[in-house]
Amino acid sequence: MKTHMLKVFLLAALFGSGQVLAEVAVIVHPSNTATLGQDDIARIYTGKSKTFPGGQVVKPYNLAEGDAVRSEFNDKVVGRSDSAMKAYWSKLIFTGKGTPPEEVPDGATMLQKVASDPAAIGYVDGAQVNDTVRVVGRW
Repeated sequence: MKTHMLKVFLLAALFGSGQVLAEVAVIVHPSNTATLGQDDIARIYTGKSKTFPGGQVVKPYNLAEGDAVRSEFNDKVVGRSDSAMKAYWSKLIFTGKGTPPEEVPDGATMLQKVASDPAAIGYVDGAQVNDTVRVVGRW
């Protein structure tokens, strides 16, 4: 009986902790026809690329620090933890070699920013996507 209760407790702790997101959707303005792979997106969000693959200037947006979707994006798409990204950008800011993407407070604001700017790129929880933006990738 004790072993069974321990298994139930461990399973509940494993599956009941934290928010589980279905997917992260990377979005651009509907008029943007760029084809982007994960590496392209990671290069944009680390400041290594300032343009879309076709040469158009890109303006990346980040969700607020601490947002669960941002954590998923950093992990799944950029391939770095939140703390690694913070350290990365701190170093670039300190040395004058870069500026991190502008932050927006939530997914609704992200959708508005991206829908209103052809140079914008952002990401939201896949469930938030609507027809005002174009999805270029899902992770």
